[in-house]
Amino acid sequence: MDAKQTPNFEQSMTRLEEIVGLLERGDAPLDQAMALFEEGAGILRTCTAMLDEAEQRVTLLTAGEDGQPKGEPFQGEDA
Repeated sequence: MDAKQTPNFEQSMTRLEEIVGLLERGDAPLDQAMALFEEGAGILRTCTAMLDEAEQRVTLLTAGEDGQPKGEPFQGEDA
């Protein structure tokens, strides 16, 4: 991946899982563990923002005529 390219949600979650695994092993020196923790916290903030934006888009796309979100039952695979 290009250094200027922003990772997508899935790539970010994969990296976050890697970081969690490294931290759970507990064998990283303190300074490296802190750097990993800081990276993970940043990725978490980014992923949360991506999810919030997706939720807002879904709400906008499913809004009724009055602009309020309308609730509809989920049509799962069994339906």
